[in-house]
Amino acid sequence: MQTPHSILKKYWHYDHFRPLQEEIITHVLQQKDTLGILPTGGGKSICYQIPALLLEGTCLVISPLIALMKDQAQGLQKRGIECQVVFSGMQKQEVEQAYVEMASGKYKFLFVSPERLQSEKFLDYVQDWNIQLIVVDEAHCISQWGYDFRPSYLEIAELKEHLPNIPILALTGSATPFVRQDIMDKLAFKNGQLFFSTFQRENISFSCFKVESKIIKTIDILQKVEGSSIVYCRSRAATNDLAQLLKANGLSADYYHAGLSQEIRNRKQEDWIEDKTRIIVCTNAFGMGIDKPNVRTVIHFDTPDTPEGYYQEAGRAGRDGLKAYAVLLYESITVRDLEQGISLRFPSIEKIKEIYIALAHYFQIGIGDGMDEVFDFELDDFCKRFKCNVLEAHHTIKLLEQQGYWRLSDHFFLPSRVCFMSTKETIENIEKQHPALDEVLKLLLRLYGGIWNNYVPISEFQIAQHARVAKDYVEDILQQLHDHGIIDYCKAKEKPQLQYLHDRPMNNDVRIDTKRIDILKERYAARVHFMIDFIQNEKICRSNLLIAYFGETVKLACGQCDICLKQKQALTATEMESVKNTILQQISLQGSLSIATFCNSFGTLKQETIMLIIRFLLDEKKVELNSKGELIAHT
Repeated sequence: MQTPHSILKKYWHYDHFRPLQEEIITHVLQQKDTLGILPTGGGKSICYQIPALLLEGTCLVISPLIALMKDQAQGLQKRGIECQVVFSGMQKQEVEQAYVEMASGKYKFLFVSPERLQSEKFLDYVQDWNIQLIVVDEAHCISQWGYDFRPSYLEIAELKEHLPNIPILALTGSATPFVRQDIMDKLAFKNGQLFFSTFQRENISFSCFKVESKIIKTIDILQKVEGSSIVYCRSRAATNDLAQLLKANGLSADYYHAGLSQEIRNRKQEDWIEDKTRIIVCTNAFGMGIDKPNVRTVIHFDTPDTPEGYYQEAGRAGRDGLKAYAVLLYESITVRDLEQGISLRFPSIEKIKEIYIALAHYFQIGIGDGMDEVFDFELDDFCKRFKCNVLEAHHTIKLLEQQGYWRLSDHFFLPSRVCFMSTKETIENIEKQHPALDEVLKLLLRLYGGIWNNYVPISEFQIAQHARVAKDYVEDILQQLHDHGIIDYCKAKEKPQLQYLHDRPMNNDVRIDTKRIDILKERYAARVHFMIDFIQNEKICRSNLLIAYFGETVKLACGQCDICLKQKQALTATEMESVKNTILQQISLQGSLSIATFCNSFGTLKQETIMLIIRFLLDEKKVELNSKGELIAHT
């Protein structure tokens, strides 16, 4: 009989679960709604993949990012587990084919975007798929008070009406106590339970440095700290410029952002993962779904605007449990830029309407038209043509998405696909009438199995190599075969897509929910001001500040952030020895020592300093904590 441990060993080759994984899996297998808060690197995917493999039916996974869905699906397929991904950009026939195969029980996992839940056809089919578990990935997106609210996530609760008594497992890497409760409320949990792992990363040193030159400091850090590194920048242009500067200083570096082609991004990512490139300089488009254990340094060249984003990115360091560094660099103008960013993220109502109308002109949509139309969308091109600020336009488009005007898919790559649409007899006639099409036609049949009844991903470059012709020539032949009705040729896509949900109203009738925007702006401003306080803080342990934001109480300073190290240096040897000896003497006399009582009775030093000294004693293994959280002698 298979167990969670046997599945873990069989497919992942691990002997032990990470903290909370087994508890979450057990609760899910009891058919109970579950919310798991596991910080970056905590192994969220195993929490749903293992119970799904133990259950008889199919696991439905709802995820907001196409790239993340495809990455998780590919990981399962490499382990020999059948799964399917359905997302915007697929042909109608492809989607219907996937739905039919789902009904036959072919797939163990089905990954869909939350927007798919609004499709009547999907809801008609889903009741025939023997769904035994619903997984909501990146569950913080369901809360409009979270940092990445997506209205389509609100449709998930209605899915329960079509799949009654099917448990929901919601997973996220970061959520404040308010957002956690909101997630459970929005998903209508019944007898649900929260599993919350600590946000403390004891092996990571968090530091913030105010510098005159971020470039010089970045080079200095990377020269002193060896090993794999990530440097996060806010703009695409900055990633290239900084990578070139690092290479000019003898460092192995490359750059990465969403504006590069999928082929180039894949190559750059693989080179970094395989340690052919030591440093990747990137925007926040990099890192989602990547589990590289030996990252020694994460440098934030620009200050993130939310603690959730900062914690997620910094948490990509040190997943192997060894010492790692998360360094944030800022300058005198950083606070001003963060403050100004609030207005850019929440433009005036007039500006929002102006950009809505400009987009309608960009896509050539008339009054009363547009509903359900889908367009490839290039933000940079739109901003150049209509002279818009890129950040302001980006955030306006996201706000209008939240207001229900359209859906915007994330940047993804969909390779070219082909499916044969004609009989073999028709093909034989085409070969006689159009011999120029014959070679590419035969290569399609030889290189790609299953192409008669399925949409199969193809590579025009691969076909061109076999035919010893140019790629452009192959694309032209494929288009001719499509025009003749021999094949359905779907060209590759790697641009975001924008789908209108309503017809375009009269300009004066563009309605905006200002109250919701005001509340969102207020909560966003609070996040920005936390980051401002975080970088300017000079007294409180940075790790403790960050952890407290997520609702976790920590008694001891980390002992390794820049604040703790400064306080350690400020202590005289006499002060240090005095406190240490007092602690050890009281433990010797009493057997144990309450940290809170000791701090309250020791008025000559600040509490943070006493906590720091206790941390040093713990690190030196002079003392340890008992089950009550009291200090006792180390055994």
